[in-house]
Amino acid sequence: MSATETKAEQATPGTKVMTLLEAITDAMRTEMRNDDRVVVFGEDVGKKGGVFGATMGLYDEFGEKRCFDTPLSECGIVGTAIGMALYGMRPIAEIQFLDFIYPAFDQIVSEAAKMRYRSGGEYTCPMVIRSPYGGGIRGGHYHSQSSEAYFCHTPGLKVVIPSTPADAKGLLIASIRDEDPVMFLEPKRIYRHGKGEVPTGEHVVPLGKARLARPGTDVTVLCYGAMVPVCEQAAETAAAAGRSVEVIDLRTLVPLDENAVLESVKKTGRCVIVYEAPKTCGYGAELAALVAEKCIEYLEGPVVRVAGFDTPFPYTLEPLYMPDQKRVLAGIEKTFTW
Repeated sequence: MSATETKAEQATPGTKVMTLLEAITDAMRTEMRNDDRVVVFGEDVGKKGGVFGATMGLYDEFGEKRCFDTPLSECGIVGTAIGMALYGMRPIAEIQFLDFIYPAFDQIVSEAAKMRYRSGGEYTCPMVIRSPYGGGIRGGHYHSQSSEAYFCHTPGLKVVIPSTPADAKGLLIASIRDEDPVMFLEPKRIYRHGKGEVPTGEHVVPLGKARLARPGTDVTVLCYGAMVPVCEQAAETAAAAGRSVEVIDLRTLVPLDENAVLESVKKTGRCVIVYEAPKTCGYGAELAALVAEKCIEYLEGPVVRVAGFDTPFPYTLEPLYMPDQKRVLAGIEKTFTW
């Protein structure tokens, strides 16, 4: 360890300091070493290491048979992954941007998601579709969409979104080992946002378990992905004004940790839901319905959604479109006005 290495970069024994992006790479490398059925493929993931560098070094270590480039065909990428999964492999298919996934939509929702059901449990489809999603990099409306709700609506799919480096590794390894198809959506805004300690070697975070990002007693904030650090910052600011804000990082949208959501809201009596997708029919609407159905007698204020606007994702107005600390704080205050 060099003398110039900062204290924040010094990891405790058994861990290594990584960015979220590095943790994703480490998860794939770990599972590829542990299980020769794991293969990674997609557009430019081989020698180039992916458009964001998520597969950097995998081609060099495992060769072109286990980390390889594909044609520019999302339908072909996902269809190939389905076939591999049915033949006993553990494919990880990368889609460069979630915005590009729509040509493969039929393969995902009609084939991968239905395989266990249509075969009466005789076949499963253990595959992972990794894709960066959301805004924050000034990518314009074809590189910034948050369309997770489309996949949450489809029975048979699991939808996972990490917000910390340790969770990125642990959740991805759990997704690779899962017997069902998993949409693993990566918030590219925080790929290199910060660093955190990540366990070396095998590290698994169970799917379907939310994380208590910050304890509080006055209001619950439900969030995921790149919105988690935004909400944590808002909670810190709110604390100075006397508001105790509990932040729940959902981590897994499907299956959802309903118990964590409901217990938190029952405790605080207030709920703010933060997500960067368009507000109408976004995943936050499902959370709001859940709270209304099962926590109505505990509520001391309105359930508030802080979300993107019902427009295509704007390039020049990206900072106004995406929820920020100011908008989250306004949402928190709204729950105190009945």
